[in-house]
Amino acid sequence: MTNDSDDFSKKQLPMRDLKMEPGSEELLESPAMQPYLNLMMATMQGQDTGPATEELSRLPLEKRYVWRVASALKWAFADLETMNVEADRKTLSGADQQRIKELLRHRPLQFCLFLSALLGEKEMEVLMVSAIRQARQLAAQSES
Repeated sequence: MTNDSDDFSKKQLPMRDLKMEPGSEELLESPAMQPYLNLMMATMQGQDTGPATEELSRLPLEKRYVWRVASALKWAFADLETMNVEADRKTLSGADQQRIKELLRHRPLQFCLFLSALLGEKEMEVLMVSAIRQARQLAAQSES
């Protein structure tokens, strides 16, 4: 097989700039991540990525990284109730509000990067702009 590493974007990032969130080590060490780690290692070492890509192509959807992310979002927002969010916002201490803001600070960017990698930059932008418009419309309706 040919070297497929050109199919995957390569960006140089110093190791010191890599930051891991608490708990992410467990995910990296899980068997489900092994095919992805194999691909990353082959790409970083300039090796033939064909075998690793083939390994990934055989995975069922439910065993894939994108499924894990999409499923986590489904469960995260399954019972979304903005009235509860507003109640929490009004009753959280200033320190707790800061903790929540810090926890969420990078999530919009991460979600955009996820969508861009999965769907392409243009479709990500269309999806996000549409979501922002809809959220504004719903907020305006709830205020009236």
